[in-house]
Formats: sequence, C-alpha cells, structure tokens
Amino acid sequence: MPAFQYTAARADGGSTRGLIEADSPRQARAELRRQGLLPLDVAEVRAGAARDGFALRRDHLRGPELALLTRQLAVMVDSGLPLEETLRSVAEQAESPRQKRVLTAVRSRVLEGHSLNAALAEHPRSFAEFYRAAVSAGEAAGRMGVVMDRLADFLEQRQALQQKVLLALFYPATLTVVSAAVVIGLLTYVVPEIVQVFDRMGQTLPWITRALIAVSGFLRTFGPLLLLALAALLIGTRLLLRVPALRLRFAAGVLRVPLLGRLLRGLDEARFTGTLGTLVSAGVNLVDALRVAARVVGNRHLRGGFETAAERVREGAALSQALRRERLLPAMSVRLIASGEAGGELGAMLERAATLQERALQNTVAVLLGVFEPALILTMGGAVLVIVLAILMPIFELNQLVK
Repeated sequence: MPAFQYTAARADGGSTRGLIEADSPRQARAELRRQGLLPLDVAEVRAGAARDGFALRRDHLRGPELALLTRQLAVMVDSGLPLEETLRSVAEQAESPRQKRVLTAVRSRVLEGHSLNAALAEHPRSFAEFYRAAVSAGEAAGRMGVVMDRLADFLEQRQALQQKVLLALFYPATLTVVSAAVVIGLLTYVVPEIVQVFDRMGQTLPWITRALIAVSGFLRTFGPLLLLALAALLIGTRLLLRVPALRLRFAAGVLRVPLLGRLLRGLDEARFTGTLGTLVSAGVNLVDALRVAARVVGNRHLRGGFETAAERVREGAALSQALRRERLLPAMSVRLIASGEAGGELGAMLERAATLQERALQNTVAVLLGVFEPALILTMGGAVLVIVLAILMPIFELNQLVK
C-alpha cells in the first residue's frame, strides 16, 4: 500500500503534516477528511522526491536512531512476525517524524513486491552500503533474524565506542577554547587599560612588560587580519585537498602525526574489522565484504591499502596474507584472522579482532588525554603567569622607588 505525505488544515485554523497509507491519493484525502482534516496537498512518497521542502531525500537517520531501529526490527523478526507487519509496528512507535517517514516508505516498497534490500537502497543516506549488503545476504539465506541481531550488536557497539571517544575529547576541547578565549581577552582588553596607567607615569617598564604590550598591540591592530588569513588558509586547504594526489598525501601525512595518527589509524582499523566481521558473519561473499568494508574507512590512504588487499584476495590470496603484506592491521589482529581462516571461523575472529582494536583505541585515547590535559594546563597557566608578572613587576618597581 503506497504512502502519501500530506499537508492539511485543522479545525482550529492551524496546519499539520504527516504520512498516511492509502491505495490512491483520492482515498488518502477521504481518510484525512474522516479524521477532521482539510487536505491541502497530498503526494506519494518516493525516494528523492522533493515537494515544498518536505523531501524524503533529506531524511537521514542518525547513528542512535539506526541502532535502535535495527534492534527493534531484530526482536520483531525473531518473534516470527511477517516483515510487512514488523515494519508497520516499528514505524508506528517511531519517536521522530523523520524515522517514521523512512520506515513508511520502506514498507510501501516491500508491499509493492520489492525486497527489503531494494527498499533500503532508496534511502542510501539512512542505510549504508554495508547495512544493505548484510540485509541482502540475510534475505538470500533466509536468516534475517540472525543478520538483524548481528547488525544491531555491531551498530550499538560502534555507537558506544563513538560516544566514549567524543565524551573523552569533550573536556580537553572545551578547556582549550575557554583558555584561549581568556588569554586573548586579557591581551586585547585588560592589558591595554593597565598600560595606559604606566604610560602616564613615564616609568621605564621591564622587558617582559614591553613584550606583553607589543603582543597586545599586535593583536588589537592585526587581529581581524589574522582571522581573515586563517579563514583564507582553511578555504585554500580545502580547495587543495580536492586534488586527489594532494588529498592522498595529506591522509598519509596525518597518520604520521604522533598520537593523533595512532588514534585515527586505530579508529579506522576498528571500523574496518568490525564491519567486515559483521558482513562475513551475515554470509556476504568475502570479496564483496572487503569492498564494502573498505568504503567505511575514513582515511583515504588506509582505504587505498584495504582496496589493494581486497584485490589480492580476489586474485586468490588469503585475507591474512593480503593484510600482512599491506601492513594494515596490528600483528595480533592478523594472527586472529589467519586462525579464523584456518578454522573456518573467520567472521567470529574478525569480530574478536575488532573488539581488541576498540580496547586499544580506548587506551590510546586515555594516553592522549593523559599527555594533552597536563600540557594544556601548564601552557595556559604559564601564559597567565607571564601576563600577571608583566603587570605586577612595574608596580613592584614603583613601590621600591617610593620607599
């Protein structure tokens, strides 16, 4: 049964929008009138169709929404409910209109005879390629319940990892911004007011005070120009990174930055092995799974390496040998993969490798914060100390002259 998005007038003079299922636009309008609404606009929901800014193509399920939706689908499919009934139930209890629109559109395509994978493919921003590949494998093997369970586990674990990393980085990021704002505020507003007092006295100022006055004057005079130069630098960098060769060299250079490169590499490695493990466990062909998993890697240099490994596997090489040759994963992860290949448990070993890499990533974040936070506190404390000394030293010298 098709779904229609509508705009209708209420009895109190207001308007409302939503979705309604009906066999035709005429039946949809009749149903709206039965509900006491005056239909103003009724249009069938189709992926990519835009109408008055109410476009389905703009609907995008965020990570927490997708994880919760997948868990709900897994529970209901495991209970034996038909797919159409499962989609309808999950859509009815969806909390956000965006989620309800997507699910209703997917259900409409399923009712028309499309496979679930084909229905999800009309919403690529909500359902990534690895998600659709796993669903396709589950449909082909008749193991939708198992596949949805694995997808739900994977998405929940990935969401938990992202939240841990973001929460860990939130405090130092906030501390950096606040500290920089305090120092800049002191230099541009407080210091000039105090300097005027010293100028009227005609006193010879210490070198540290003169240096602070010079820095303050530079910021007040050229501060706007510095901001413009910074903005121009960022825009120019983005334009340069559109060149594939420069973008690839930049991605490789980022990985060589101490601590930061290790953090980004660990994040991509965990993302790749977790996605690959989920796809292989769902029954996706290894070569196809490698191709899809490589696309979830954010760093283009690493992504190229994984794509090369996928090509070697397609040519007949073992996965562990291809990964070892490209030096893409830690030695422990490669050994686990080799063990999984030998024992016929590749999916389970990939998931175990992903778990190990997630723990290593959390340790890397802890080390990074352990180094960064004290260094930041000492740096900002030193800057404030210099400002205070530059202000107090002329006062001390003045007191000594008075005595």
